[in-house]
Amino acid sequence: MFAEPRSGRLAAWGNALLAGLVSPDDAVVSIVGDDAVHRMEGLPGESGPVGLTLALGRLRALGVTGLRLALPAPGHPLGLSGPPEFNARAMEAEEAVVCYGAALGLVPEVYEAGPDGDVHVEVVWHCLPVREAPPADVPSLGEAERELAEALRDATEVLSRLDVAASGPVAEAAVDAYRARAERGREVLAPGYPPRAVRVLELAQRIGLLVSLAQENGHGGAVSSAEMAARAEALRPVERVGRRAQVAAYNSVVEERERGAR
Repeated sequence: MFAEPRSGRLAAWGNALLAGLVSPDDAVVSIVGDDAVHRMEGLPGESGPVGLTLALGRLRALGVTGLRLALPAPGHPLGLSGPPEFNARAMEAEEAVVCYGAALGLVPEVYEAGPDGDVHVEVVWHCLPVREAPPADVPSLGEAERELAEALRDATEVLSRLDVAASGPVAEAAVDAYRARAERGREVLAPGYPPRAVRVLELAQRIGLLVSLAQENGHGGAVSSAEMAARAEALRPVERVGRRAQVAAYNSVVEERERGAR
């Protein structure tokens, strides 16, 4: 099932912390979420892994003033700027955070620990050097909003034509139930983000859920290999638009700050 990327939470709440809008404790609680613990290793000036509170303070001391999300996929290095070593690691994780103000990037590595029935998740963020260059293929909020509206219409039409279960009312109910559970007790994005960014992210998440349901809920009426291939082909550009919009939403406060500095 579609889930909010950990790198998105780190970027959003890290930006709120860097802007002085939330306390370090509140930021860390929101970033960690349901995980047991997050640590960061490879930070300049630190000899080993450190806790997230100390890591965020260290990043600020190193000159970081903002955090950007990257959501790369094979053939689509969305939000990345190099070098190849960082891109490869981010591509493997399918997500990363790129710092603004210092040439550093953060890639999560997720571990499960504990006995059966009591498994918990630990995350190590690897801090690596990055190239200071514009991130790849990130649209503005306005561009993302227009692309999302078109993608949602196209996805509904194509999936309905292919008789895919994820285009019907059962899937819509599943989306609504999932979003209610996911959003209970949490904010969309974090303090400091404009309402348009929240709107874009909510629509991008809805499209991500529909794509996830279409991929996970069996074959629906698409029983032949040709029909299944057609469904995959139809979903590919929709999924790409959704990822681009998520990145645009999470990165909007940094992009706005960068435009103001020009």
